Amino acid sequence: MDTRPIIDESQGPVSLCASFNTDSTCFSIGTDTGFCVFNSDPCELRVSRNMNAGIGIAEMLGNYNYLALVGGGKNPRWPQTKVIIWDDAKQKTAVTLEHKTALLRVRLTRTHIAVALQNSIHLYQFSSPPTRLAVFETADNHLGLCCLGTSLLAFPGRSPGKIQLVELKTNNVSIIPAHASALRALDLSSDGTLLASASETGTLIRVFSTQNCAKLAELRRGVDPAFIFSIAISPDTSLLAVTSDKSTLHVFDLTQLPGRSRPSSLSISASPSAKSNSTSSRGRSQSPNVSSPSAAADDESPQNKWGFFSKIPLLPRIFSDTYSIASTHFEMGDEGTQTGSSLSYLPALGSMPARPMKGIIGWRDNSTILVIGTGRDGRWERFRVSDRVVTNSNGTEELKKDVWKDGWKRYLGS
Repeated sequence: MDTRPIIDESQGPVSLCASFNTDSTCFSIGTDTGFCVFNSDPCELRVSRNMNAGIGIAEMLGNYNYLALVGGGKNPRWPQTKVIIWDDAKQKTAVTLEHKTALLRVRLTRTHIAVALQNSIHLYQFSSPPTRLAVFETADNHLGLCCLGTSLLAFPGRSPGKIQLVELKTNNVSIIPAHASALRALDLSSDGTLLASASETGTLIRVFSTQNCAKLAELRRGVDPAFIFSIAISPDTSLLAVTSDKSTLHVFDLTQLPGRSRPSSLSISASPSAKSNSTSSRGRSQSPNVSSPSAAADDESPQNKWGFFSKIPLLPRIFSDTYSIASTHFEMGDEGTQTGSSLSYLPALGSMPARPMKGIIGWRDNSTILVIGTGRDGRWERFRVSDRVVTNSNGTEELKKDVWKDGWKRYLGS
C-alpha cells in the first residue's frame, strides 16, 4: 500500500501580477487570496489584504493610498470586466468601472485612469463618479500595453507596430511608426520626454522624442528573437534597462542621444568584488551573485561591439548597431523556463496572462535596478550599475559601466 502523503501544489500563496508605482518606491502584487504592497528597497512587506479571492491586476497610485484592482486567478474576487478603485485608507471601494470585455491593464495618475482592453483604450477623469474622456481603438493588444504620464498617454496604434501618443490636455493624437511587427513593450520616461518601444521580434529597442515623435536611437538587444518582458528608462533618462526571456538584463546608454551628454564628473562606485553582503531568500545573508558584462550569455558586449567593422560601408547593419554597455542575468525560476517559441508567453485572447510575469523592471534611482517576477516563486532582485575607469593601450582613460546582482529575496515567503 502506498502510504506516502499527497503533495498539494496548491498550498502557499501565488502572486498573479506585480507592478511598481510611479517612482518605484513600492510594488504591489495580486495573489490568489488578495493583494500585498511591498517597499521596494529593501524588500519589506508594507500592507497585506486578504479578500478570500484572486486579484489579477493590482496597480498603485502613490504609496498605496489608491489601488486599481481587477479579479483574477481560479477564484476571482470580481469579474475581469470590472475595475475597482480601492481606497485603502478607508478600506472600501471608491470608484467602479465596468466594461463588456476583459481588462488587460489599468494605469493611474492623480487626474486620470486609463483602461486597456483587447482592442481599445478607455481614458477617464479620476473623479467620483468617473468621467469618460475618450475611447481610442488599437490593434490587438494582448498584453494590455499602456503608459500613462502626467501629460501624455501612449499605447499601440490601430496598425501593428504603430504607437499612438495622446496629449491629455488637448486630446491631440500623434502616430509613431515604431516597428514593422506588433508591439511587445512600451515605456514613457518619468519626465515625459522619451518613449521606448520593442516589437514581438525582440531584437531592437527604439527610443523616440515625445516632442516631435522623431526617432532618437535604435538599440540592439541581440540577434536572436526574444520576448521582451520589460523596458524602463532611468529617472534621469541617462540609461535604459531591458529584460527578456533570455533571462538577461541589458543596460543601454542614452547619453549619446541628440542633445544629451555624459556627466563631466566621474562617479566611481565600489566594484562588485568589494560587496560582501546581499539580501537573500528568507533573510539569509550570502555573497552577491557577481556578474560582469563579459560573463553574461545573451549577446552581451560593449556599445562598440564590432570596433572598426562598424565603420565599413555595405556590411550588415548588426555591425553598426548600438549594443548594451553592460548586461547580466536575472532569475526567472522554473516557472519562467521557456519551452518552445517565445509566443508561448502570449495570453489567450481576452484573458489574463496564462504564465507568470517575469523580469518587471523598476529604477529605484539612477544606479539601482529592481527586477521582480510573479508566480509561486515570486522573486525580488536588486542590481547595481557603477562606473569604472579603463586605461586604454594608448594611455587614455575611458569610462565604462558594470552591472551586477546585489541582492535577492523571495517576497512571498517574507
